[in-house]
Amino acid sequence: MSGFLFDKIVFGPVHSRRLGVSLGMNLLPTDHKICSFNCIYCECGWTKVSKIDKFTFPPANIVKQFLEKKLIEMRDNNELPEAISFAGNGEPTLHPEFAEIINNTIELRNQYSPKSKVDVLSNATMLHLPNVVNALKKVDMNILKLDAGTEETYRNINCPLTDITLEKIVAGLKQFTSNLIIQTLFVRGELNGKIIDNTTETEVNEWLKYLRDIKPDLVMIYPIARATPAKGLEKVSMNELEIIASKVKKFGFKTEVY
Repeated sequence: MSGFLFDKIVFGPVHSRRLGVSLGMNLLPTDHKICSFNCIYCECGWTKVSKIDKFTFPPANIVKQFLEKKLIEMRDNNELPEAISFAGNGEPTLHPEFAEIINNTIELRNQYSPKSKVDVLSNATMLHLPNVVNALKKVDMNILKLDAGTEETYRNINCPLTDITLEKIVAGLKQFTSNLIIQTLFVRGELNGKIIDNTTETEVNEWLKYLRDIKPDLVMIYPIARATPAKGLEKVSMNELEIIASKVKKFGFKTEVY
């Protein structure tokens, strides 16, 4: 499948399972997925281009103009969003002006929709950059990905397009002392002759060890919800997800299953 791409910088609002009425922010090109991962389950499809310097990103001032226009429109219609959510066609923190955009967004939120939460859905691959980390620490909800407990499974599921390891990602996640949410998609299947399964006892136990080190405020657990670029993947049952969630709760972490 080609995958679903957002054709606007500001889209929605959409009704999110996790975030309520959410106004979406896409900082990536509208005709290409740009990401540092090539996840086998991504709703945007395969990552066909990894070199971001080939593309033009919407400038920070243009993003600000579009967001301000939309917030004014929603305010005038008495329908302000519960959340302003950065996701879109790939990894939002790849935008070279990400920190400035976050500052602008918080400024506009405070002016037009002070009850809205600003959140970022990220794969956590850019946490080696201080400006990205500092920007993320300013938002209300960092929803950062951790899909595996071992390097092999991480590579099989997330298929990183850079040399970043799972250990480096965990080190980046440990920089946060608040407003950190870990999101994990559980999946199993076979791809290119490899068995892929992050629900095994070994995998889950290693993942739990990372959670103990990271100390997130919340863990979001979910299965495949949409069509995937890789064929032959299995949707993990709600019962299995609840069992995994119960293990997380034993360590004192709040957990939600979707």
